[in-house]
Parts: sequence; C-alpha cells; structure tokens
Amino acid sequence: MPQQNLARRMRPRSIEEIIGQEHLVGKGKIIRRMVEAELLTSMILYGPPGIGKTSIASAIAGTMNAAFRTFNATTDSKKRLQEIAAEAEYSGKLVLLLDEIHRLDKPKQDFLLPLIENGQIILIGATTENPYFSVVPAIRSRVQIFELKPLEASDLEKAVSLALSDKERGFDFEVRLDDEAKNFLVHSTNGDLRSTFNALELAVLSSTDHQVTLEDMENSLQRKAATFDKDGDAHYDILSALQKSIRGSDVNASLHYAARLVEGGDLQSLTRRLMVMAYEDIGLANPDAALHTVSAIQAAERLGFPEARIPIANIVIDLALSPKSNAAYTAMDTAISDLGKYGNLPIPSHLQDGHYAGAKKLGRSEGYLYAHNYPNHWVDQQYLPDKIKQADYFQPDDTGKYEKALHARKVWIDEQKRKKK
Repeated sequence: MPQQNLARRMRPRSIEEIIGQEHLVGKGKIIRRMVEAELLTSMILYGPPGIGKTSIASAIAGTMNAAFRTFNATTDSKKRLQEIAAEAEYSGKLVLLLDEIHRLDKPKQDFLLPLIENGQIILIGATTENPYFSVVPAIRSRVQIFELKPLEASDLEKAVSLALSDKERGFDFEVRLDDEAKNFLVHSTNGDLRSTFNALELAVLSSTDHQVTLEDMENSLQRKAATFDKDGDAHYDILSALQKSIRGSDVNASLHYAARLVEGGDLQSLTRRLMVMAYEDIGLANPDAALHTVSAIQAAERLGFPEARIPIANIVIDLALSPKSNAAYTAMDTAISDLGKYGNLPIPSHLQDGHYAGAKKLGRSEGYLYAHNYPNHWVDQQYLPDKIKQADYFQPDDTGKYEKALHARKVWIDEQKRKKK
C-alpha cells in the first residue's frame, strides 16, 4: 500500500471526483462553470477543517492540467513564494493553494498582489476564518469568495465506499466494514472528510483480519456509539428528546440528552437542532436566544470536540430556561395554509410596483399611502388581498418582554382600524 495516508491518497484528481459542495462544483454551478469555460479567477474558500478546500484546489488544477503548488502563510517563507512565482512565469498556468490566507503578512501580500492582478498565479486561498473579517481588503477585492459547508453523512458514506472499493488509492486488500461501524463513523466526524478517512484507516489497520466492527470504530474515534444504531432510530430519538426537554424547560434532561449527542460526537446534528429550537420554541419570547445560539454554534464548530461541549452547554442551558413562544412560526404555517387554500390572490393595485413606464396608466401604485408620512409611522390602508383581508395570523404568546411589546403594537394598530370604521 502507498505510504501516504488515506485522506491524501483519496484526494480528488478532477472536479468530477469532488465529494459534496454541490452548490459550488455541481453541474451548472459557479466553480464548475469557471473550470469548464477555462475562465478561472482567484478565489478564497472558507469553512470548517476537512471539508474539501485543498481537494477543490487540487481538483481544479488537475482538471485544467495546471501546475499545482501549496503555500502556508504561517510557516512558508517569502523566498518560497518567489520560487513559485518564477515557476508560474515559465509554466504559464499555475494554481497556488495558499493555506491560512488570513495569516499572510504584509511583505508576502505586497509580493503576491501584482501576480494575482496580472493572472500570473491563480490563487486559491483557504481559511477556516470568515474572510470578510479576517482577510485584508486588498486581497478580498481581487478574488471571489466561496463558503464551503460541512459534508452530509451521505457524502461521507459515499467517500468511505469509494475508499473501500478503490484498490489503487484506497486499500489494496479486502476490508469488511460492519454496517454499525460505518453508520457510527459517518455520523461521528461532523462532516469532516479528513477525520473520516483518518478514523477509517486507523480502524482498518488495527483490526483483526481487516474486519472492522463497531467496537473497532469506537476505539479508533475514541468515542462510544451512544447515539447511533443500525437504522439511526436511537439517534433521532435522542434529538427528539432533546428538543422536547428544552421546549418543556427541563434543564437537567436537556443537558442529559445533549451530553449523549456530545459523547456520540455528532456536532452537526446537535447544532442544527439547537438552531431550529431557538426559532421554533423560544422565538419572539427571547429573540436574543437566536443570536446567542448562532454565536455558540460558530464557536463550537471552530473549536471542535472536546472543547465544543463548552459553548454547547451554555446554549442548552440558555434555551432550556428561556421563556418560550411558537407564535411566529405558527403564524407562518397558518399563512402558508391559506396560500394552499386560495393560491396566489391578486395583490391590491395600490401595493403593486409603480416604478416602470406605463405603470400609472395601469393604475399601479395609485392611492398608496406612505406610512412614514403619518403619525406613529402608521396609516390605515388595505394590504392583504380582498379574499383574506380579515386574516389575523399572528397571535402573540406574551411570554417575554419583546413579544409583549410586539403585542402592544398590534393591539394599538387593531384599535386604530376599529376607530376608522
């Protein structure tokens, strides 16, 4: 077997071999279109570790038959950058993967900028940081910026199957991977393909007769399969129990079920469900909870386990003990239900767009009253289509200060409408 590790051996050689990131490299998507048209521009790829930044860069170079070089902004010297630039001058087509681009110092920036400007080097910067905050404007203005997403379990399962079937780059011997072991592996690595390959390789090479059991995979990942079974039922049962415990304001049960997901290593499912709960179950009763949840999830994804459990603990407690309201999303569901009943009803003519030639002749926007010209920035006029003009979707729960304020505003508006009748 080749000496390189499995993750490196399985790195895609062309854009067709990339797993996941369909929003960028799928058929008809932006990076695929640039490569196929041979109109590639410099770019920055950002997202969590192990989800394909290096793979996309090498696959682009492979597809375009371009030289491919890597450079680390932290550890590599300006001299190496000069050597790469000299090579680019003679090769005519060179793709440079610049890892940790957010750490690039000013002398290297100054050297690199004209090379990007004149197209001598196609730069693909890689970073786990948000480049809109962490990368200097001089570079940002010269590149496209694309966000990569953590891979889905189905993507990881596809990658594992490829590694097991590819005798040239994967394993050159027969490997038997139990279904329970595979299911645990693809759900426990948080969309990180590199971690998935590393755990698989360790489990295979340390197993007996290359038969990988669930116990082998637990040892490889150093986690217990506490949240997964063969069919995934236990996994979803725990997610359900977590949401119902938070909805029911039982902080101890919430922490218990969150702990089981933490122990199972399933950061992706856990954070997604917490985000849903922040809006579905807490909602307008405490809008700050959604902001706290986003911040905690970003911190957890950046930290990874085991430290990710710390922001997770904070937000689980916050959500469990927060006041609750489902008024916003039930209002939306009721509005969607009416849409299903009545279809796309005619929009009142005074609300229609009046900014184009001929709109006035059609009566578009005529009679519209600009709310900011009236006391309290409100004026009585019809906004809903005629058939549902009496609909009243939002029914506040009054479980928090913010929602009470919204309710008070709604009551005031309703009273003004009644006075006009």
